[in-house]
Amino acid sequence: MANLKASKKDIKRAARRQAVNKGVKTEIKTFIKKVRTAAESGDQAAAQAALVTASKKIDKAAQRGIIHKNQAARRKSRVAKAANKAAQAS
Repeated sequence: MANLKASKKDIKRAARRQAVNKGVKTEIKTFIKKVRTAAESGDQAAAQAALVTASKKIDKAAQRGIIHKNQAARRKSRVAKAANKAAQAS
C-alpha cells in the first residue's frame, strides 16, 4: 500500500480511469457484435448503420488513447470486411 498522500490519490485516479476504459472497451465489443449479427442475418441496411456507429466508437476510443491506433484500424477493417462480405452475398 502506498504511504504518500499523492500516491494514494494516484491509485484512486487509476482505478477510476480503469473503470471508464473498461466500459468503453466493452461498448466497442457490443457494437462490433451488432454489426456481425446484422451481417449474418442478411440485413444489409442494419449492418451498414451499425458499422458507422461502431467505426465512430472505435475511432473515439483510439483518439482518447483507450486502444492503440493500429488496433482501432484492424478492428474497423475486420468488421467492415464482414459487413461487406454479407452485402455481396445477398
